Amino acid sequence: MRRREFIAFVGAGVMLPLGAGAQQSKKVYRIALLHPSHPVSELTENSRFKYWREFFHALRQVGYIEGNNLVVERFSGEGHIDHYPELAREAAARNPNVIFAITIWMVGPLKEATSTIPIVAMTSDPVQLGLVKSMARPGGNITGVSVDAGLQLWAKRLQLFREVVPTISKLGILGVQKNPEAAVMQETAEKAGIGVVGPSYVDKGNDEEYREVFATMSQSGANALFVDGSPEHITKRQLIGELAAKYRLPAIYPFRSFVEAGGLMSYGIDLVEIFRRAASDIDQILKGANPADIPYYQPTKFELVINLKAAKEIGLTVSDPLLARADEVIE
Repeated sequence: MRRREFIAFVGAGVMLPLGAGAQQSKKVYRIALLHPSHPVSELTENSRFKYWREFFHALRQVGYIEGNNLVVERFSGEGHIDHYPELAREAAARNPNVIFAITIWMVGPLKEATSTIPIVAMTSDPVQLGLVKSMARPGGNITGVSVDAGLQLWAKRLQLFREVVPTISKLGILGVQKNPEAAVMQETAEKAGIGVVGPSYVDKGNDEEYREVFATMSQSGANALFVDGSPEHITKRQLIGELAAKYRLPAIYPFRSFVEAGGLMSYGIDLVEIFRRAASDIDQILKGANPADIPYYQPTKFELVINLKAAKEIGLTVSDPLLARADEVIE
């Protein structure tokens, strides 16, 4: 696969009006965005994803406007996991003022590629992953936001899930290799006395692989599904929801975007909040702060979202008490 087939790059032109010298000397900042699977067309303020729109809105609020004083270089791995390291090296070679990168598979290679360019990372536990020394004082050139509110959160998800699907007997697990969630999901289910099918891992990330994984889980007798929080799954959320409905597999997801795309229910962090926090880190760095001294943010806000239409389509009834506890109910 040639590089241009998996690296997508867009640099916004900087348009500064002709005129006074003060305007000509306006400082222009360059940031690079790296996502493992979202196409570059979605890494914009007009994205279908609310969290990307809010990210750019947060930057605009503190004075960074693309096409004015901000140049954005966008990179997407298009879901081709084995090419993430080369993509990270390409972004580092551009030498932007700040890099915003999502998942350890992007941030790890970036850490190897540069020790000087500030990196705002979005990962699971950065200490456990060896990215930073501590959450409070990261050290080095990396800070960021965690999407990991503690892997024990899967026990809470299972508790909520069983209120909707009390008859779970064989749980399917959909994961991506290297994501530590799959092992925790399996342990959580087994501790609750629930049999496990899998985990089933997606390696290539294409549609056909997802179809094969779901068919295999169904043939193995899975009657419910856990889906981990890998970005590749978010990109394929529509397909995952369709396949879950096809095989009548009730599923619980880590983010609301799955439910908005037709999934049954989710319990997890608010990605909008996380992306706005990342924008705040970028702002601090562009204003001179050292990433070594910016605490890595861990979320404390959680939301339960339920899709009643999806529940009805597979013959499930959601109790009124659970609906009352939901942050949002999609009908």
